[in-house]
Amino acid sequence: MVTLKGEHIYLRALEPEDLEFIHTIENDESIWELSSTITPYSRFLIKEYLEHAHKDIYEVKQLRLLISDYNNVEIGLIDVFDFDVKNQRAGIGILIHKTNNRGKGYGKEALSLLVKYCFMHLDLHQLYCNISESNIASIALFENEGFEKVGLKKDWNFHNGHYKNEYLYQLINNVH
Repeated sequence: MVTLKGEHIYLRALEPEDLEFIHTIENDESIWELSSTITPYSRFLIKEYLEHAHKDIYEVKQLRLLISDYNNVEIGLIDVFDFDVKNQRAGIGILIHKTNNRGKGYGKEALSLLVKYCFMHLDLHQLYCNISESNIASIALFENEGFEKVGLKKDWNFHNGHYKNEYLYQLINNVH
């Protein structure tokens, strides 16, 4: 699909071979704060998830894609979640795995590709994301893609003994 191919990376559906990569990400405690995860995931559960990952976004209300470079090296994951057909909106989340992959423009390219896909193929009117106020890199990433800060959720997430605020960002498709 041309919409999901960029200059340096492409987005693709999850494959059974992605089990170890997803297992590593889902069990990395340093990023659990981003997904509100508090327990590890077994390979068995991830294998089951991968077996159902092919289901239609209209049925499961979410879509997870792998971010890969053209040497087929896994860079990260990007998600569409809370897919709402009636109101033509969905949330987006992105994770670039490993520090050495960050700061190279992969996230920017992946986000741009997914936004285009959501507006062109899913006919969405708006996208949103939730970002911790301390996640400066994600704030810059989404603002550079045109997302606007529309709200602040005070004391929204509890992590390491402290409450953290979270921003709500939104991007409206003005083509409709």
